[in-house]
Formats: sequence, C-alpha cells, structure tokens
Amino acid sequence: MLYLVGLGLGDAKDITVKGLEAVKRCRRVYLEAYTSVLTVGKEALEEFYGKELILADRETVEQEADIILKEADVCDVAFLVVGDPFGATTHSDLVLRAVKLGIPYKVIHNASIMNAVGCCGLQLYNFGETISIVFWTDTWKPESFFDKIEKNRQNGMHTLCLLDIKAKEQSLENLMKGRKIYEPPRYMSVNQAAEQLLAIIQNRRLQGTEPEITENTICVGLARVGAPDQKIASGTLSQMSTVELGGPLHSLIVTGTMHPLELEMLQLFSVDSSSFENNAFQRTT
Repeated sequence: MLYLVGLGLGDAKDITVKGLEAVKRCRRVYLEAYTSVLTVGKEALEEFYGKELILADRETVEQEADIILKEADVCDVAFLVVGDPFGATTHSDLVLRAVKLGIPYKVIHNASIMNAVGCCGLQLYNFGETISIVFWTDTWKPESFFDKIEKNRQNGMHTLCLLDIKAKEQSLENLMKGRKIYEPPRYMSVNQAAEQLLAIIQNRRLQGTEPEITENTICVGLARVGAPDQKIASGTLSQMSTVELGGPLHSLIVTGTMHPLELEMLQLFSVDSSSFENNAFQRTT
C-alpha cells in the first residue's frame, strides 16, 4: 500500500492519529520537501514518529517516482506531505503512477493553507481562484497572476496568494556546468509580494489603465499559519509592503467584497485601524 499522509501546518504533533498509525506500519517513509515546510525540522519528525524519514525533493518525486514506489506492492510505503496530500498536482501524478503499477493507495487528509486561511475571518466560500506569486528576477517579471486577482475582485471574490518557495535551486552557472551545487533556500515574504503587486500597479498606469487593485486595497498577510507563533496583519496593500511578519511560510490575501462580519474580524488584525476603516467600507455590502 502507498499511503499519502497530510502532516498539517504546525509541527510534528499535527499529524492525525490515523496518519501516525499508518506511518508506524510502513517500511519506508518519504518526506516531500519542496512544496512547503513545517516549523520543525526532519529530526523532530523522526523522533515523534519513531521512523527514519527519506527526504524527497522535486527531482525525486517528478523524475524518480519509481524509487518511491519500489516494492510498494508487497510492503507499506508512506509519502508525507506538509498540509494536505493534494495541495500540489505532483502528488496526483504519484497516485496515477501507483495505479498503473497495480499498487493500491490510501490518502489520509489534514489541514492545509487552503482552508486554514479562514483563521483571519474571511469566509472560505467567498474566495475565487488561488494564485501563486513567484520571485521576480532581473530578466523575468511575469504579471499574469495579477489579471487573475483582478478578475476575482471584479467578481467580489477574495484571492489567496501562495508565495514562492525556492528550495534546492541551482544557479544558472552550476546548472549549465552540471554541478550539483544548490543555492540557500528562499521564501517569499508578504512585503516582497506586496512590493511586486505595487510595481505591477504602476506598470499598468504607465500603460494607461487604472487597475482594479490599488495601493489602498485591503489585504491580509499571514505567517506560519497553524504554528504557535502564527501572525496575521490586515491593512492596505501599501501597508503590507512594510509589515514584518517574521520567518516563513507567508501567504497574502487580496480582498474582494466584504461582508460586515468579515470586516469586523479583519479589524482585529489591523495595522492601522483608521486607514483600514476609511478604505474597507468602500467595498463592503
């Protein structure tokens, strides 16, 4: 059996009882290590689970999935994912590979950022399409995600923005020379994401259009959701570009039309209540 086990969002103890029982039964246990991170390291998980964990990076999962699935038809193998197992399409690919090989699988779900963002008070059924904001480089500054945020906002919907993670990335020079040397991991912060959105707003104005999202659009910054030191901050997009929420992982929400109850909840986390109220009431019903 192949078990896909969600670990939740906080630490080692966020695994479900069902998930922990499955892990303890398995001969091999892989830890997916590139779509998200927990607030504790691999060693803390190993101590709590009582099992040695094999780190599975993007290359292993996408190109060497056969290694993970080896002998899974005659013994139990677990694939651990931070959050919920189906937070990334790569994991669907692993299931399809297992099915083709005749290996049975079982999914053990857990909390993910997709539902835990409700902690800020915005209603989950008022969210539109989720988008990803990637790190810009000197030569690559995509803006396509901005159009999706605008479309959500035009429909009155909130947008959850998942922020970029760079883990086990190679520099162009090392990649070209085939050297297995990797850059230090980087995690996009709320203020970095907000700065990129503000830059796109300026670009759109230079092109003669007034964007649906402006410096005064109410946003929510979230850090380490589910952990004891979770932080939430609400305010204008401009305020989000200066807010400091500490270590990873961060997420950003761009609000749409807000119900008064949602607005009241967001005020609990406001960076500046006066500017928050002046702007937020323009988009409430």
